Amino acid sequence: MTDDYERYRFSVTCETSDAAVLHCLRALCQWAEQWAKPQIGWGGTGEREWKASGGKFTLRFTDPEYRQRFLDKADELLKGRWNLVSTNDSDPAKRQRVAR
Repeated sequence: MTDDYERYRFSVTCETSDAAVLHCLRALCQWAEQWAKPQIGWGGTGEREWKASGGKFTLRFTDPEYRQRFLDKADELLKGRWNLVSTNDSDPAKRQRVAR
């Protein structure tokens, strides 16, 4: 199971002051990811975490092409509503819930 999370290592950190935009970007993350378990990519980006980080959140992808697909569509649909803070090619996802 750990390997699933390690696959999601291509990250993008975004910033927005609008909770609706946060949720749209989370959905676009799921849309852009083509590997199994796309929810791993937006794990840990709920409103509580987003508020605590001052409006920043990190989404993750299994391939840089999926990340670019996300960035292109997010720019097309939500330009001016969010900011790209950074990208990282070695930032694996971490489990958000206790394994069953």
